[in-house]
Amino acid sequence: MSTIDDKSLDVIFRNARTHNGWQNKPVDDQLLMRVYDLAKWGPTSSNCCPMRIVFVKSPAAKEKLKPCMAAGNLEKTMAAPATAIIAYDLDFPAKMGKLWPHGGGKMFEGKGELIQSTAFRNGSLEGAYFIVAARSLGLDCGPMSGFDNAKVDEAFFAGTKIKSNFLCNLGYGDASKLYPRGPRLEFSEACRVE
Repeated sequence: MSTIDDKSLDVIFRNARTHNGWQNKPVDDQLLMRVYDLAKWGPTSSNCCPMRIVFVKSPAAKEKLKPCMAAGNLEKTMAAPATAIIAYDLDFPAKMGKLWPHGGGKMFEGKGELIQSTAFRNGSLEGAYFIVAARSLGLDCGPMSGFDNAKVDEAFFAGTKIKSNFLCNLGYGDASKLYPRGPRLEFSEACRVE
């Protein structure tokens, strides 16, 4: 297997930052499609692909999102050119016939706890792939909690089995509004090899 170069690793990991301020520059819908079309290739268990995304861009959608936000995240989210609501679909087994034709969704029948844990775990994984894909295609990201999940679900997913996981502001970051880079744990603090 080949590897990517150091410049690419810098873009998606080492030099990438969580942005809190945004340039007044729109994010094109075609670019959002490209981000999804790249992120969708990341692996999930049994290829279940439970992630669902709503891209909040329009003034009307921003107004729907506004009352869902924690005070500390409101201004930066309203200023972001786009906010992705990264969610997971508890009805993902309905698509397993297409995604996993070897067995379809039969393994999930009547197993609510398995559906919940599979959807949340794999939807979270896909959300991480989404961030890497967005950074790879030139977007800055501001992933966050700090919102009312129940309000977001009511505003954007009413009548479905889709649940919000986290939000990710997207755009072209204003480097002057970055916080100092936080430290990370060393290998010896976070890992062990047995």
